[in-house]
Amino acid sequence: MKITVTRAREILNSASRKRILVVGDLMMDRFVYGSVSRISPEAPVPVVHVSREKSMPGGACNVASNLLALGGKAAMAGIIGTDSVGAELKEHLSSEGVSLHAVRENGDHPTCVKTRIVADRQQVVRVDREEYIQIDEAEMTAFCAVVEQEIEQADGVIIEDYGKGSVQQQVVDTVLAAAGKKSIPVGYDPKDDHILKMEGVSVVTPNRKEAFGSAGVAEGKPCDDPLSDEALLEVGRVLDEKWKALHTLITLGPHGMLLLNQGDEAQHIPTRAREVFDVSGAGDTVIATYVLALACGATYLEAAELSNFAAGVVVGKLGTATCTQQELIAYMIRHAEDI
Repeated sequence: MKITVTRAREILNSASRKRILVVGDLMMDRFVYGSVSRISPEAPVPVVHVSREKSMPGGACNVASNLLALGGKAAMAGIIGTDSVGAELKEHLSSEGVSLHAVRENGDHPTCVKTRIVADRQQVVRVDREEYIQIDEAEMTAFCAVVEQEIEQADGVIIEDYGKGSVQQQVVDTVLAAAGKKSIPVGYDPKDDHILKMEGVSVVTPNRKEAFGSAGVAEGKPCDDPLSDEALLEVGRVLDEKWKALHTLITLGPHGMLLLNQGDEAQHIPTRAREVFDVSGAGDTVIATYVLALACGATYLEAAELSNFAAGVVVGKLGTATCTQQELIAYMIRHAEDI
C-alpha cells in the first residue's frame, strides 16, 4: 500500500467542500429478494418466494450516491421520462441531497428501470425496461446549456455513459470546453460500443471488457500479472491514442487495476477485495472516488489507490452499493494490519 491512511484522511477531509457534476444516463434499480426451495413445474426455472423489495437510484445516479457517501456534494445532469418511475427517481435523489437543476424530462421515452431478482444472495435474473433516448436539436441545445451552467459551480465532472442516449458528442464537447475553462478534472466511464471523441479528458475508467471492446481487440485470457499481459498493454496503447486522455484506469476485477499515463510506464494496483458478493455498481464507485479525490488534491496514483480500496468495500456488499468515507478508512486500516 503506497497511500497511507493519514494521507487518505487528508484528501477526504476537504470532500465536503467539493461539488461534482455527474452527466449521464439516469436509471432506477429495483431489487426483489427471496428464497428458492423448488423448481417450477411449468419450466426448468427456480420459483422465487419473495420476502422483500427495494428501489434505489441506479446507472449514473449511483455515481452521485457514491459521491455523497464519500462526503462530497453531487449534482445530476441527464434526461428521464415524465412517468411515475421518473418522479420516484427524482424523489429518491432529492431526499439524498443531489441537485437536480440539470435533470430534464422527456415525455417521449420511459425512465429506464433494471429489476434484479435475487434469491439467497444470488442474482437469478435481471429484467430491463428501457428505450434509447432520441434527443432532437432543440432539446439537445437546452440540455447542454444547463450542463454548462452547472459546471460553473462544479469542482469536477463525471461523464457516466451507459449507452442509453443522454451522453452524446455534443454533450461531451460542452463538458470538456466548460471544464477546461475552469481547469477542473473530468472523468469518463465509457460504454464499449459507443464511440466518442474525448481528447482533453482527465481520466477514463473502463473495465477489462470495455477496454478491449473500445480498442477493437479480441479479449483473451488475462495474465495473473497485468504488467506481463501484452494484449492488455497493447489495448492501453490503442486507447491512449484513441481517447487522448491524460490517464486511463482499467479495472481488472480480481487482478486489480492498471493505471496508464500518457508516455509513462504502466502501473499495476493489486486488488483490495477480500470477498466478492456482487460487482453491481463497482465501476460507479471507482470513478466517483477517483474524481472526488482529484478534486480534493490527490495525485492520479493516490486517486487510483483510494478508488481501488473503495471498490473492495462495495463488491463485498449485495446489490448496487456505495462506500462511505468511514468504511473506506476502516477498510484501509484493516488491510494495513494484514500486511
